Amino acid sequence: MPATIWVVEDPVGRGLLLSLCGLGWLIVLSATFMINHFDLFGLRQVYLRLKDEPYTPLPFVKVALYRFVRHPIMLGFLVAFWATPVMTLGHLLFALATTGYIFIGIFLEERDLRRAHGEAYEGYRREAGMLLPRAGRRTVEGGRAAPPQADLR
Repeated sequence: MPATIWVVEDPVGRGLLLSLCGLGWLIVLSATFMINHFDLFGLRQVYLRLKDEPYTPLPFVKVALYRFVRHPIMLGFLVAFWATPVMTLGHLLFALATTGYIFIGIFLEERDLRRAHGEAYEGYRREAGMLLPRAGRRTVEGGRAAPPQADLR
């Protein structure tokens, strides 16, 4: 679907959008390491299985971007998908579909996190924005923490 929705031809504008897109991908990658990258992708589970050890869920923690935004991985994906100097109809359809998918996923993940972590997660929801930091709010707890995400078993 090659029909063009928009094209940013100005070199500065193109550069800014491409930089923003790259920043989105950088946020995605770095946010996976802010939590437990290996648990997120199932590698920790495989490793524990090979060692014949039981899986133990990781504790709830807030670290780096997760202190301010509950879903920085999803934020990074949204930035990467929408920040483009050339938006075709196909790319627009992709961006709209993945945006919907991301919001459904966030809804389901938040439900699971509330169930798994109770009041600790409810407090976190009051402190950190879903995709953008909350203005004027600071987290009460600091320090290195475990990933604010559901058990991926």
